Amino acid sequence: MSKQLKYPPTLTTTSSSNLAIANDGGATGLEASLLSLIHQHQISSSSLRHQTEKSKKEAMRAGNRVSELLVDAVNAGVQQSFLHQKQIESEIRSLTASINRFHKQTQQWLAASHSLNTAIKEIGDFENWIKVIEYDCKSITAAVRNIHQA
Repeated sequence: MSKQLKYPPTLTTTSSSNLAIANDGGATGLEASLLSLIHQHQISSSSLRHQTEKSKKEAMRAGNRVSELLVDAVNAGVQQSFLHQKQIESEIRSLTASINRFHKQTQQWLAASHSLNTAIKEIGDFENWIKVIEYDCKSITAAVRNIHQA
């Protein structure tokens, strides 16, 4: 016959990993096996929990490192783009100044060309006026000769 327990056994912990059953009659082979299984389960659970925490911390560190590297890579591209933008803006200012200078120079050339064109027109008008006067003088001279011969 098996030994009858008067009171249900209670589990007590004497340390973080040791369990004992308090009972009037002591522990039997079955109880010892169960205690051993519970103890092994607690040890393996603790080991798995520790390994899980360790893996979790490693994954967090690796994730943080990856995100830092990605941010650095993106920031390097952004920084390079910013530098290119500054260079382009500088070139735009330089080209704008050159365009303004060329515009002023072109306006001066146009004014000089217009003045020259006006002067040439006036010379043409003067030549025409001289031809008209010369013709008039010849006409008058011819008329005076005709009168003088008659």
